[in-house]
Amino acid sequence: MALVDSIHRAEGVYAGDAVTTREASSSGMSWPAILGGAFAAASLSLILLALGSGFGLASVSPWSNSGVSATTFTIMTGIWLIVVQWASSGLGGYLTGRLRTKWVGVHTHEVFFRDTANGFLAWAVAAVVGAVALATAVSSLLSGGATLAGPLASAPNAGMSAASPSTYYVDSLFRSDHPSAQMDQAVRAEATAIWLSGMRLGTVPDPDKGYLAQLTAARTGLSEADARRRVDDVIAKAKADADAARKAGAYVSIFTGVSMLIGAFIAAAAAALGGSHRDEAWRTEF
Repeated sequence: MALVDSIHRAEGVYAGDAVTTREASSSGMSWPAILGGAFAAASLSLILLALGSGFGLASVSPWSNSGVSATTFTIMTGIWLIVVQWASSGLGGYLTGRLRTKWVGVHTHEVFFRDTANGFLAWAVAAVVGAVALATAVSSLLSGGATLAGPLASAPNAGMSAASPSTYYVDSLFRSDHPSAQMDQAVRAEATAIWLSGMRLGTVPDPDKGYLAQLTAARTGLSEADARRRVDDVIAKAKADADAARKAGAYVSIFTGVSMLIGAFIAAAAAALGGSHRDEAWRTEF
């Protein structure tokens, strides 16, 4: 009976008595500290990403001499992503734990849980802020690219943008030892349409290969057999480059996910450490 009474009192309910509660009026989340730590983490993350981009560690490209290749990405860029999350999440988490107010009358286990939860929330807010900032930057770049593409599209020979990867492959088909200054844009447009359709399907059908070989032979003066070999070689190179790009994209996704998981753990641990230091300083002072 005594045990039941103690349980009822702990729960705030007892027969014949008014309902009472032992819950504190304040929340276990310290939002000023969470937001402060989150913005600190997001700021440091953007700074480190900018530095990494300057050193060529934060960009991936399947094209030669442009950014980090798919081979070197697994070592350099992956480590850099983890370093960025480690440093920024550690800073944000520690500030969150150190700047929160002291919880009075709370068990040390509950204090530890609240600190880790607040650190995790700070990391989550920083991740959302960083994602919004990056999305805004990418949107600005795309809109700027569309603005610059207007004059290019109105140029006489602007069948495709000069920066398009398909331009290189189509030009490779029609390359000859005696290039002329002009080329029938209808032929280029037709070859480009066939090429892009084949790339969407994953392969160029044999009839389309034969027709491309005929166009190539007529343009370059090669025999039809040599033109067919050139078409096959260019298609093989395009597939290899596309595979490298897909692998690079997979590496980006994997290492981004792993680095963010590490960042979440570091933020929670750093917040617990910061909260412990804050309480120790408070006990020493008072």
